Amino acid sequence: MYQPKKIIVVTGHFGSGKTNFSTALALALAKEGKKVTVVDFDLVNPYFRTADFKEAFAKRGITLRAPDYANTNVDIPSVQFDLGGLAAEEGHLIIDVGGDEDGAVALGRYSHVLNSYAETNELDMLAVVSFRRYLTRTAEEAVQYLRGIERASRMKLTHIVNNTNLGMETTQEMIAESMPRCEQLAEAMQLPVACVTVPDFVEPPQSVPADLVMRVPVVVRLPWMPKSEAVQ
Repeated sequence: MYQPKKIIVVTGHFGSGKTNFSTALALALAKEGKKVTVVDFDLVNPYFRTADFKEAFAKRGITLRAPDYANTNVDIPSVQFDLGGLAAEEGHLIIDVGGDEDGAVALGRYSHVLNSYAETNELDMLAVVSFRRYLTRTAEEAVQYLRGIERASRMKLTHIVNNTNLGMETTQEMIAESMPRCEQLAEAMQLPVACVTVPDFVEPPQSVPADLVMRVPVVVRLPWMPKSEAVQ
């Protein structure tokens, strides 16, 4: 079973489910009684971001730090918090990074600070991958994509998260079909698989080892869909 480090950097392709994963992980850690801070570091995409769950986080004692203008119609990146200071605080720090190389470039501004935690084995940098997304449908495509994120961020990935999904339309078969590609990606990147996410309304496929299964609520939903009970 994946055991999160003190700092968890979550990155990946647009639409891979980074925000859903980050939110689910924060909720799970808070449920265990752990202190959690979530940094919405998505300076690229103004939609479907961890800042959307501010009230749900507050109810559960989770601290949220987001750039100015998050959840407004003004899309101007403005980071006015000390990421190094947050990293030094007690508890877990989850950093939800903007998708693609553009989002990783912003993270690179803090690579010297974050890499110091990587050197002391206190940081995980997770590559969230959905094999149902354009440009990451195959292991070969995903390798090229993730190497670009590493270059832009000046950091090294530590784990793969298989988050293959189609939101509320995710099926058991879809997850099972993704496993060979996940294994190929892990081998090509020489990285362990941290977990395989399984929505809470789907039974885990038998092909997924039990110690890799991470049950997650689908909290990121389209505007006309009802909110998940997990964030109410």
